[in-house]
Amino acid sequence: MEALTYRLDQFEGPLDLLLSLIHKNKVNIEDIPIALICDQYMEFVNEAQNMDMDVAAEFIVMASELMLIKSKMLLPRDEETEEDPRKQLVDALLKYQQAKAAMLVLTPRYAAFGGRMAKDTDEISVDKTFVHDQELEELCLAVRRILTYNAAAERAKSKEPFTPMISKPIVPVEVKIVGILDHIQRKKSASLGELLEDSISLPDMIAIFIGVLELIKVNRITIVEDDTKTDTLEGIDTHFVINENYVEPEEDTTIAEEQHDGQADGTN
Repeated sequence: MEALTYRLDQFEGPLDLLLSLIHKNKVNIEDIPIALICDQYMEFVNEAQNMDMDVAAEFIVMASELMLIKSKMLLPRDEETEEDPRKQLVDALLKYQQAKAAMLVLTPRYAAFGGRMAKDTDEISVDKTFVHDQELEELCLAVRRILTYNAAAERAKSKEPFTPMISKPIVPVEVKIVGILDHIQRKKSASLGELLEDSISLPDMIAIFIGVLELIKVNRITIVEDDTKTDTLEGIDTHFVINENYVEPEEDTTIAEEQHDGQADGTN
């Protein structure tokens, strides 16, 4: 067998020495030939003691553990039910091997980044004193955009929702037609202003006006024109009278019924 020579200061501990012996003998770490490794380990410890070297207590403890495992391996045991005496040692060696592999990766990183300190990003305030040269045309366009934006914002802020001129309840035109005829018959004549005075709301006023138009259309009432006035558009002063020559239509329908569809659409 080739003589193995080791120095105590080469190893960080007993596991490091055992791992070196396993690699030197090229054996499987999960199937350690415990007798061979134990003998070589004891040879190292004895050599270190013969050289008057202070052997650390952990090396001596590991030597006793190896002797115990070696003795257990010599005893007969049921391999199916009893645990392998080497299992705990193998687990420790595997973890130590992983740690050494990680050390090879982390050591250069520690050398590069170990002396650094993490520092929060500085908040740099905006320099408002710097003024960049600007073209006059660009400044005018910028001001125009600002004014347009502010005007649009004011319009949007002050804009009120649309309020319909006519809303429920619906005012039937045919009912207003009856009232118009009754009003004119009682007073013999009536102006547009007088007829509209009977209204109590804007929809009511519109219904009265449409009723007047429908009565004129069917010639139920006529407009009284003043011969002394040259202007025929008298507005609310326009007077109406009942047409005495009006003949009821032969059909069994009222004026309001004939024009119901158009009137309803105008008052909704």
